[in-house]
Amino acid sequence: MSKEGVDKGRRRVLTALTTVVGGVGTAYALAPFILSMQPSARAQAAGAPVEADVSKLEAGQMMTVEWRGKPVWIVRRTEQNLKDLSSLEGELLDPASDATQQPEYCKNAGRSIKPDYAVIVGICTHLGCSPTYRPDIAPADLGADWKGGFFCPCHGSKFDLAGRVYKGVPAPKNLEVPPYKFLADTRILVGVDEGAA
Repeated sequence: MSKEGVDKGRRRVLTALTTVVGGVGTAYALAPFILSMQPSARAQAAGAPVEADVSKLEAGQMMTVEWRGKPVWIVRRTEQNLKDLSSLEGELLDPASDATQQPEYCKNAGRSIKPDYAVIVGICTHLGCSPTYRPDIAPADLGADWKGGFFCPCHGSKFDLAGRVYKGVPAPKNLEVPPYKFLADTRILVGVDEGAA
């Protein structure tokens, strides 16, 4: 065949079609690899903020929500609980919460945005056990000075109702306060800082 007999238009069409088919095939071949780099829906949900409706939570009660695989306690403190917080300061290791275990907006006596609601990660700072909620006043096993709080039965660590650790127990720090904000008076979003949009 001579050079003059080659159909250049046909050659361009065939070249273009081959390029398109090759590009589509490459995209299909690469798609599983690219998608495998994305976090799974379960992984995305594990780090996502979680909303809690506290409208039915009465004074003195606690509810638990899960955030990032951790239990987060929401406690509605009573007026007496709030009064007792200031009376415990001499018995606590870090009463002013100087060690960073809470967002800056929760660095106060109650370690909270609203005084009557405590939002605390329910994992002991000693070895990662989960303390129990002990709202009872002066129980026999905790002593006459106990004014309610959290007790870790594994190693005996004690925390008040703001999650502040008592002196002389194995736990070295206060319980963690996660980032959170109020969406409404009775709706809390755990995992998002106060003031965040």
